[in-house]
Amino acid sequence: MTHYDGWFMLAAILAAFAANEVWRVVGVALSARLHEDSAVFSWVKMVATALVAGLVAKLVLNPTGGLALAPLWLRLGSVAFGVAAYALGRRSLALGVAAAAATLMVGTAVIAPGAPP
Repeated sequence: MTHYDGWFMLAAILAAFAANEVWRVVGVALSARLHEDSAVFSWVKMVATALVAGLVAKLVLNPTGGLALAPLWLRLGSVAFGVAAYALGRRSLALGVAAAAATLMVGTAVIAPGAPP
C-alpha cells in the first residue's frame, strides 16, 4: 500500500462516517416528535418485522454455505423450537434466538458427528 492509498482509505472512511452521522443526527432530532403509538411508528415496526421475517425465511428455505448442510426438517424444527422458547420465555428475543441456534447446532452435531464445524 502506497502513501497515497493510505490517505485515500482514510478519506473514504471519514466520508462514510460523516454520511452516516448526518442521518443519525437527523433521526435523533426527529425522534423527539414521534409518539410510540403513532401510525408512522407502527408502520416502521411492521416493516422492520417483515424484513426480519423475510430474511429468516430466506435463510431457512434457501440457505447457503454451512447452513445448507443442515436438512430442511432440522432448520424448520429449530425455528419452531425458537418460537416456542420465545413464547414461553415471556417474549424474550434473546432466549428464542439462543434456543433456535442451540437446537440447530446440536441437531447438526448429532446428524453429522464427523463433519467439520
